[in-house]
Amino acid sequence: MVMLASCHVPVMLDETMQALAVQPGGRYIDCTLGGGGHAAAIVERSSPGGQLLGIEADPEALKVAEGRLAPYKNSTLLVNDNFVNLVNVAIRYDFMPVHGILFDLGLSTLQLESRRGFSFLTDAPLDMRVSPNQELTAADIVNSLSESALANLLWRCGQETDSRRIAHRIVQLRPILTTGELVRAVEEAVLGRHGKIHPATRTFQALRIAVNHELENLSSALTQAVELLGYDGRLVVLSYHSLEDRIVKQFMQREARGCICPPGLPECVCGHRPTLHVINKKVITPTPEELKSNPRARSAKLRAAERIITPDGYQKKTEESPESPNWEGSGWRRPETLMRLRVAFSSFYLS
Repeated sequence: MVMLASCHVPVMLDETMQALAVQPGGRYIDCTLGGGGHAAAIVERSSPGGQLLGIEADPEALKVAEGRLAPYKNSTLLVNDNFVNLVNVAIRYDFMPVHGILFDLGLSTLQLESRRGFSFLTDAPLDMRVSPNQELTAADIVNSLSESALANLLWRCGQETDSRRIAHRIVQLRPILTTGELVRAVEEAVLGRHGKIHPATRTFQALRIAVNHELENLSSALTQAVELLGYDGRLVVLSYHSLEDRIVKQFMQREARGCICPPGLPECVCGHRPTLHVINKKVITPTPEELKSNPRARSAKLRAAERIITPDGYQKKTEESPESPNWEGSGWRRPETLMRLRVAFSSFYLS
């Protein structure tokens, strides 16, 4: 496990830290700890006085992150949970409002090299659960859905153009219990198809997304993240396929607009007010130099936005920064400091 942790290379590290605008004494949430690479950089750059709340659904990945972040144990709090419960976790530890929230949505090296069926390069049980507490596995989906439902899932969650042929072959060969059996089914279904990616890539993506409810959880967590951000707080998301990136892009664009009523209405009835300012209008991608050293970063896309609502509920975009709170002391429940943060940074707080 130590070896796996040492292989972890955080994607677009400098770009991510710049987008988060990490500052000394700041509070940050890493919603997807993984190997802890981004988290370690956040803690280092927010010193002195910085604090990090790290969330990780995979208990094995959490152990790796704990080892990597051990030198910063006085500044970090690591929680085994899913980021769909982001607000609940923040309330539980009085960790709000915050200066920045990061989502790195890619699979970690640990997960890809585990024997839980995430990779089509290793023969393993067809599992794909990020957390062992989940009940549904990829094998359950593959062996229980009707052919038409399976084809629709492969198209909807994997954008697989040969979804019907693949679903048909899977049904013919059921039961399918291992990744090797699934790869053979896909290869037989698309015999002769060549491309830049392995023919089973999109099928594995679709099943992983479905097993872990990734798209639904992401949509929910983004909304929660905005609620936790203080004024000028940053929301940064690293995504790795177009379905995730579309959700992030559309969410940030919607929250940067005023009226979101359907076109054609004579007047606004939604009452929506912008809460975010999109920082990078054009998506940020890895540099050629990074791709040479870390080919797994090739599909990464970074988007960032900034909270623009002040504590009195009015939009304000100035160069003035609120007075920095006093971060001296230790512990995670500091009512006086928390009250100053609410006043200085927050426009929304759940009591």
